[in-house]
Amino acid sequence: MTVTLIERETEPILISSLTWREFKAVEQLIDRPGVRLSFLDGVLEIRKAPGKKHETIKERIGSLVEIYLEFLGLDFTPTGSMTLESESEKVKREAHESYELGANRKRPDLVIEVIVTSGGIDKLEAYKRLKIPEVWFWINDQLSFYSLGNEGYETVSKSQLLPNLDIALLMRCINIENHAQALREFRSGIVN
Repeated sequence: MTVTLIERETEPILISSLTWREFKAVEQLIDRPGVRLSFLDGVLEIRKAPGKKHETIKERIGSLVEIYLEFLGLDFTPTGSMTLESESEKVKREAHESYELGANRKRPDLVIEVIVTSGGIDKLEAYKRLKIPEVWFWINDQLSFYSLGNEGYETVSKSQLLPNLDIALLMRCINIENHAQALREFRSGIVN
């Protein structure tokens, strides 16, 4: 494997037919800054670390969510892009942003993914196996919400964990160019 393949700003590299043990060995070999690995059902996904557009949107959404959680007075812990894995479920995934809502949680309750390039493993299937109650996807300047039920994830029109969150206000503030202005407008909007 060459570094030039990993550094491309396109689709991820996928390597299939790996056992969990082989994946863990490859993971140690490729453990370096700027590379993100995911695994599902024998398929290893190798991605270059995200660029500015991805990071800006991720940080904006995270900041707005944290303002809202603080406003609600919820006990929460931001867990960022922590590694989530299960050998028995043959899955490893690093969320872009994640939150534990409440004290002493074993895993995040909410995961947020910002998708700039397509391809790769089935992220919803990975999170289903990791038992993440809610997943948000930012794709093509739109937020989509998924709630975990008995049969897997269902598309929902708003957050089930944060049912009173004003989605129109959130979307408007995500798309404001100036970060500080976006935070101010969001704070003002949730108070009124």
